[in-house]
Amino acid sequence: MTKTTGERRGLSASPDGPAFPQEKAPGCPFDPPPGYRLMRAEEPVARATLPSGQQAWILTAHEDVRAVLEDPRFSADSSHPGFPRMYRQAVPQVLKGTFLRMDGAEHLRYRRMLAKDFTGRRAAEMRPRIEAVVEDRLDRMTAAGDSADLMETLAYPVPSIVVCELLGVPQEISEFLESGTRVLISGRSTPEEMGQAKADILGHLEAVVAAKEKQPGDDLISRLLAEQVAPGHLDREEVAVLAWLLLAAGHHTTATMIGTGTLALLQHPDQLAALRADPSGYPDAVDELLRHQTAMQIGMNRVAVEDAVIGGREILAGEGVVCQLAAANRDPDVFSDPDRLDVTRTTRGHVAFGHGPHQCLGQTLARVELQITLSKLFERCPGLRLAVLLEEVPFWHHLFGINGVQRLPVTW
Repeated sequence: MTKTTGERRGLSASPDGPAFPQEKAPGCPFDPPPGYRLMRAEEPVARATLPSGQQAWILTAHEDVRAVLEDPRFSADSSHPGFPRMYRQAVPQVLKGTFLRMDGAEHLRYRRMLAKDFTGRRAAEMRPRIEAVVEDRLDRMTAAGDSADLMETLAYPVPSIVVCELLGVPQEISEFLESGTRVLISGRSTPEEMGQAKADILGHLEAVVAAKEKQPGDDLISRLLAEQVAPGHLDREEVAVLAWLLLAAGHHTTATMIGTGTLALLQHPDQLAALRADPSGYPDAVDELLRHQTAMQIGMNRVAVEDAVIGGREILAGEGVVCQLAAANRDPDVFSDPDRLDVTRTTRGHVAFGHGPHQCLGQTLARVELQITLSKLFERCPGLRLAVLLEEVPFWHHLFGINGVQRLPVTW
């Protein structure tokens, strides 16, 4: 059999194409697996075999990734038989049937219901409250001693508190909802554990919805009940599902980026020094961290519902596609010297939040949370440093693709 270019150049491959997912290089926690760089350079639209045994197309070029994510011929519907699956065994599709897996007008209808709570104006209005939450968590962290796991004391609580307040979810059950969400996305939970976690989360949120019907407040759940349930556009159960989706999306990836962004800046003291000298640079710095440390490391999966040509390759209806966001965000055709972290660069066009109609609804709020949390952390703790060696910091590595630190022991 004739070897592919990738095989000749050392790309891990099988007779069905390059291996996927690729492995990270030892000692390089901040970089995507080097195999994706080879794929982008030599075969940016590559046929590969997923861990499930299913064949799919892997896209690693920025232009191709954006093209697929904005093209209605590619569907986000995970119930489609050709949708890329990562596991051989049956795993509950926790997003199946939700608006995140809908397309076209149906997907847009749900987004419009939620859009007013995630505008730039709304994020700006929430800034004082987010600042207060961050200050409170930093007060608690520094009062408890001179070292901590930053993920548990700051990174997870901040976005969890913010999104719970936005939704109108009582703070006393936020930790339960957060721990249940981690079961769902850990990649190590059994199907039974995942099913039970989802049922428990929705049960608690349905109780919150019922309480808001009796005593509404100034929050998203109350607004959905008044504007969507009362006129018959939604039912009560759908409100609980929407709240869960926003809760899950609103805290884990943001928390991961707080942790990974902190670590990246600690490991790039010249970049941290630039921000200390000019804190007004945090908005650009956050987008550069998002590009450089793309949280969704595996990418976004789609299935072709019509034949299409992407990057010069014909993708047939029914074939799966994996848009490799981290590789696209390191594309040298778009970002100069892409492997270098540069907090002063303009990173417009990065795909850390996806692209097209399914682009992250809460991206503006996430940016504000990251800007505030990172700036106040380094202001309040000027001597912040790792409490362990870099190689001892545990990272998430699982097939759902969240890239980032799992725990971050620090001292100051």
